Amino acid sequence: MRILLIEDDKKLCEAVEYQLRQQGFTVDICYEGDDGLRWLCQQAHDLVLLDRMLPVMDGVAVIRKARAMGVTTPVLMLTALGTIEQKVEGLDAGADDYLPKPFAIEELLARVRAMGRRPHQWGSTQSFTWGDITLNSDESILKKGEKVCSLSKRETRLLEAFLKNPEQTLPRATLLSYVWGPDAEVEEGNLDNYIHFLRRRLKEVGSSLSLTTVRGVGYRLEGSV
Repeated sequence: MRILLIEDDKKLCEAVEYQLRQQGFTVDICYEGDDGLRWLCQQAHDLVLLDRMLPVMDGVAVIRKARAMGVTTPVLMLTALGTIEQKVEGLDAGADDYLPKPFAIEELLARVRAMGRRPHQWGSTQSFTWGDITLNSDESILKKGEKVCSLSKRETRLLEAFLKNPEQTLPRATLLSYVWGPDAEVEEGNLDNYIHFLRRRLKEVGSSLSLTTVRGVGYRLEGSV
């Protein structure tokens, strides 16, 4: 599971990141609300831990704007503001859970595990169907009727991005962030290589869908449904 931690307390970030990595999670960190919103809108993470009191843009504004933009990534809000009214405001803005500070790291980890068990939340446990294909993200299997082929983890992640946004042009930066992570140092040519691989996979199962190049922008999954 890939987790985005949006928190301006750097010492707390270090402690939480360490504990999450010990549990096998991948963690990305940002310290300001506007950066957090940008990362959140990439939808490259399975879960977001969001502080309420952030520089530039507070956490409630971040989650409210993200939900208005169609972002569905689960969000656990962390805050020292723990009155009933403040909790209700955070949840009504779009948070999925709320954990007041100070918190025990054991409780945070338990909340993360609990949210991970919720059905139909995580891309890694879902099947995506569009057009004439079905992608099983957990097993990295692509199917069209009786035809089946295996994908690599990155091929799976890339195809998942397209199946979440069919017939929409996805910018190159968005795809790079979704597949490799917001801070990964990766050459853009790697994306072109994986697009080539996916086109071969679609052809291998006999799909009528196509990955169209939008020059100067990115790629789009097209086909009749």
